Amino acid sequence: MENRIPLLDILDKAASIEALVIGDVMLDRFVYGSTARISPEAPIPILSITHQSQMLGGAGNVVRNIASLGGKAQLISVVGEDPEGREIEGIFATQGATTPHLVKSVGRPTTVKTRFIADGQQLLRSDHEATHQLQPQTAGNVLKAFQGAVKNADIIVLSDYAKGVLSDTVLRQVIAYAKEKDIPIIADPKSTDFSRYAGVTLLTPNRKEMIAASGMPCGTNYEVEQAARSILSKAGVSAILVTRSEAGMSLITKDEAHHIAAEAQEVFDVSGAGDSVIAALAIAFAAGASLADAARIANLAGGIAVSKSGTAAVTKAEIKQALHSQEIGDMDAKIVNLDMALERVMNWRSRGLKVGFTNGCFDLVHPGHISLMRQARAECDRLIVGLNTDDSIRRLKGEGRPVTNENSRAIVIAGLTDVDLVVPFNDDTPIKLIEAIKHEELTKGAGYTKETVVGAEIVEAYGGRVHLASLKEGFSTTGTIERLLAAKKEA
Repeated sequence: MENRIPLLDILDKAASIEALVIGDVMLDRFVYGSTARISPEAPIPILSITHQSQMLGGAGNVVRNIASLGGKAQLISVVGEDPEGREIEGIFATQGATTPHLVKSVGRPTTVKTRFIADGQQLLRSDHEATHQLQPQTAGNVLKAFQGAVKNADIIVLSDYAKGVLSDTVLRQVIAYAKEKDIPIIADPKSTDFSRYAGVTLLTPNRKEMIAASGMPCGTNYEVEQAARSILSKAGVSAILVTRSEAGMSLITKDEAHHIAAEAQEVFDVSGAGDSVIAALAIAFAAGASLADAARIANLAGGIAVSKSGTAAVTKAEIKQALHSQEIGDMDAKIVNLDMALERVMNWRSRGLKVGFTNGCFDLVHPGHISLMRQARAECDRLIVGLNTDDSIRRLKGEGRPVTNENSRAIVIAGLTDVDLVVPFNDDTPIKLIEAIKHEELTKGAGYTKETVVGAEIVEAYGGRVHLASLKEGFSTTGTIERLLAAKKEA
């Protein structure tokens, strides 16, 4: 495994990077519900809608990801004179670290993609859009916005979703300016004619786009290399990064090829994963990473993005955690803060999974603890364990405790197959975790009663259940420590 410490250092430089993104912004809507009936009008399911959400998509999701990775981003795009365009403007107004330059076009609608999701499965997507190239006046306004925004750009990203913003005129002038000023430029292509992007530093097609552009197979590493090299000189680009889904990524230049294995993740939703990849690439490369190292960081970002619900942004903290966990073991990836836990919980619930919770100090893990975890996991689909921090335990049990430090305890608990996430908390009780997570099941040992279980009344108030697990007799952390101290005195 490569040394990942330099990659961590690169991420810390993100705050000094400003990226300029040009491309097709869109509004991504997600309509969630369940299906229990078939329509009497046609053999189709009826979606009973429970909730909806909307977020920036396309080039808008690229700038979202750049900001969440710690960088600053400007966006140049086109929206319609319509409610959806105003909704995009409203979303930008609530987000920091991003500056939009939205050109209004009376003659074309704002692009909207609506996904209908039933019980965690996408049923249908509807697109409301125009795909013709910009009218000359609108293209001129885009280029005028570019001239004003590019002055402080460290890198330019072309986010092409084939909705018309990146017309031939816009592409040609933007790339020429970038080359003249020696600004690196990364393009995510949608056209099968890669020569439209001649002069860019890096092109990032997916496997399907690579096959269409080259007319060659792209199944094996060798085939991808051959297809990429057939295009490099012909298209006039310096390097190509082919994203290959479960096969990872392949970075090909004239002289080198790097094949990067996919990062194993629980794949939930691939919406917007490519935006996370190009955002991470841009930030890392502009911060001084080589193309190969930038691709490794982008590969991690893509793996994290597909484990999230909807068009999701990847954070710098998540990539750092992924880098760190690969140094010391996958079980460390289960150890998260509350914000990260809430995002995972949202994903699980979107799939109809029941979330359970238990908590404790788990100072010296013994068979009683293992039994508790097993019983708690049997009551739910995903189990979260709240873990008292060292400071919390000292306040509760006095000096001399814990005997095992917080990091070691977290790793041991995370290593249990019944445990899905470990969330350390510094308060005396896990009330804040319980109120935030709102898990369906709360499990504690049968030594408690419902009246003495912390948070029981909160859980039952929102419809959850308190479960008292049977105790495994003869095991106690305090008793074990007392026996060890007594044996030491006798010795």
